[in-house]
Amino acid sequence: MQVDFYHLTLQPLDRVLPRIAERVVEGGGRLLVVAESLDQRAALDRLLWTYTPDSFLPHAQAEGEGDAAQPILIAEQPVAANTARNIAIADGLWREEALEFDRAFHFFDEDRIGAARVAWKALADRPGIERRYWKQNDNGRWEQAA
Repeated sequence: MQVDFYHLTLQPLDRVLPRIAERVVEGGGRLLVVAESLDQRAALDRLLWTYTPDSFLPHAQAEGEGDAAQPILIAEQPVAANTARNIAIADGLWREEALEFDRAFHFFDEDRIGAARVAWKALADRPGIERRYWKQNDNGRWEQAA
């Protein structure tokens, strides 16, 4: 199980999440995107349609008729109705259920850095978990820092 911590400093979530989602889907995987706020889930839904003029990421918000068929599903809870093995925690609130997936992307900004550190430390001694910490350099490129 791999947990990637993405510290959002230079680029906001709406610039980073779509690229990760593209890679997951292009690789044949499915993604569950989790956010507690209804407003954030609605914004993510709009984002995945419009983040670039030529983009198309098939997705839906959870609790619809076609959840099981969706490559990307946006949900309040970490329950993969689309059988995703990848989870993106978009609101910065770590959830232990993420450990039931093969890979977790934990996005957080300065407002959530304290909670991200707590999650990072809590996962340190857990067997079978590979943690990676990604930060942006001065050019905005992602570098693995731990």
